[in-house]
Amino acid sequence: MPNNRNHEFYEALLEKKTEYEGVFYVGVKTTGVFCRPTCPARKPKFENCEFFANAQQALLASYRPCQRCRPLSHPNHVSDQIRQLVEAVERNPEKRWTGQDFKALSIDESTARRQFKRRFGMTFVEYARARRMGLALKQIRSGESIIQTQLASGYESSSGFRDAFSRTLGAAPTRFDNGLALKASWLDTPLGPMMAIADEEALYLLEFVDRRGLEREIERLRKWLKAAILPGETEPIRSIQTELQLYFEGALTTFATPLRYVGSPFQALVWDALRAIPSGETRSYADLARFLGKPTAYRAVAQANGANQLAIVIPCHRVINSDGELGGYGGGLRRKEWLLAHERGEGAPEPLE
Repeated sequence: MPNNRNHEFYEALLEKKTEYEGVFYVGVKTTGVFCRPTCPARKPKFENCEFFANAQQALLASYRPCQRCRPLSHPNHVSDQIRQLVEAVERNPEKRWTGQDFKALSIDESTARRQFKRRFGMTFVEYARARRMGLALKQIRSGESIIQTQLASGYESSSGFRDAFSRTLGAAPTRFDNGLALKASWLDTPLGPMMAIADEEALYLLEFVDRRGLEREIERLRKWLKAAILPGETEPIRSIQTELQLYFEGALTTFATPLRYVGSPFQALVWDALRAIPSGETRSYADLARFLGKPTAYRAVAQANGANQLAIVIPCHRVINSDGELGGYGGGLRRKEWLLAHERGEGAPEPLE
């Protein structure tokens, strides 16, 4: 959230101001929990606080819900089903939920989906995924020293780390013997955290960490390249981090970080065409098909657009429907709207809340 509001939120936290309920959540670095503004627990120091616009952001940052103020329950009303599901996730936060798991708890899956969506703007499965991703990505965010320590010990002293690593990045690096290793790093942006994956020469993936299907994208990348993916940084990751900062400040419109496409020759043509769309302008799928000299291939163009793994840098957000409607976007329509307004210079849009 915007830094200039953090002191305001901290004062609201100290005074337990009820009017800030739903406006922000606070993550406490020393305890690893996140709370609502009116939590009765002893207040942390300002430097130990992180502020989030919604619960999903806090989960993706690896915080777990506080047991005292129960931030995933409506104020003054605790749903038994929601409490039961949240507690089940905390018992096994890396679990991937199936229909059988709901039956085992005697909870209707569609009811759980509706309750979570109505209260928190995300389904239960999205909540469980955010919690799982947050825990695993915490390893990435903490830097390369941890992975080097684990590699040196052959993982023998940290099976939990190896399991979390494998679930998120596809496989433990010991499964690969071809020497190809990519690095993965967490990047904070005004629109939410992103994951960057690169080798020493080029960037392969840049996605918002809450994008639906991100784990499948990572798995596809790993299998395509037969590579290990390790937490860490490379020069392309440092480059894109700098360029993204300039982009969000309005000081950059064209990215120079080297890219490596993972896709078919036709997809590569479409991605090049996307990069040719000037900042501040939009095109339709039909426009892109005509640009490529294949006017009837607009459906194939749309599929290639959806397969883009380099958000913002390959600007698939600049593609809209022929009728002028925004259309879809893997990072969410609110982000697409924000990016287009930012590139058009329509005022100075605030980060999403």
